[in-house]
Amino acid sequence: MSEAPLLSVENLRIDLAIADARHAAVKDVSFAIGRGETYGLVGESGCGKSVTALALIGLLKAPMSVGGGRVRLHGEEIQALPAAQMRKLRGKKISMIFQEPMTALNPVSPVGRQIAEMFVLHEGATWREAERRAVEALASVRVPAPDRRVKDFPHQLSGGMRQRVMIAIALACNPDLLLADEPTTALDVTVQAEILELIRDLSAAKGAAVLMISHDLGLIANMCARVGVMYAGRLVEERPSQEIFSAPSHPYTKGLVASLPLLGDRAKHGRQRLREIAGVVPAVTNFPAGCRFNPRCPAASDICLSDDPAPTQLPGGLVRCHHHD
Repeated sequence: MSEAPLLSVENLRIDLAIADARHAAVKDVSFAIGRGETYGLVGESGCGKSVTALALIGLLKAPMSVGGGRVRLHGEEIQALPAAQMRKLRGKKISMIFQEPMTALNPVSPVGRQIAEMFVLHEGATWREAERRAVEALASVRVPAPDRRVKDFPHQLSGGMRQRVMIAIALACNPDLLLADEPTTALDVTVQAEILELIRDLSAAKGAAVLMISHDLGLIANMCARVGVMYAGRLVEERPSQEIFSAPSHPYTKGLVASLPLLGDRAKHGRQRLREIAGVVPAVTNFPAGCRFNPRCPAASDICLSDDPAPTQLPGGLVRCHHHD
């Protein structure tokens, strides 16, 4: 990255408090995103992707809390900002597209009002002006008849339309950083493609950095220049997207890539059973000693059972594995 990153995350730790104990749900996660860049974060459910995003935007709720590390936006540390200052930052400089818009949107407020609030709170617009701009915001995300849709409540909209409303809210004040948490979950393929094209076009036009969180590797390969792979709260590999999918280094990344279905020329050799990674992601309270992937890893040895691997620098990235080579 030639210039200073827009977002810099260093050794982020997120703790889960249970009784008198604190467990590191996310540990030593570091990455950076430049202006206009889309960075992918992948992994199975329960690997810590969503809580990482919530920590960045200051929306973690008890029993989760940030236990250490630094988060910088434009070089300024924001992790320890007072709540009032973080509220001013949230929506104006950092916005988030949540995984499920039906639960993120206010069910008793028209969607136009929810968009207009962004202009009133962050830009000091009058309600009349804000409501006019809400119509423009819906039009910008390709909602048909936006002058009528602003009066609709969330339950009156389809899943794709609700997701567009979420994007309109997230992009209303031209944020510098957009966190997209599974932005196409439960949408049909056609709507998924439209939503991704919309995020790509708006990010390019406004120069926003995007953190794209997903377990859909095809989506990540299509959208992201660089990819971070999370497992059990650790960033186990970070590489350029092309290298992640053509020559993965970590056994977990290899398993994810191998689980992709074969299409086109790759499938001509006959029917093949989809491959899977044996086992499940361990609970936060039951992370194994050593490498957290060792119970599921076909290459695990004695050192994997006892020693947590340190990050090894690779061309264009890093990997956490004793046997990556």
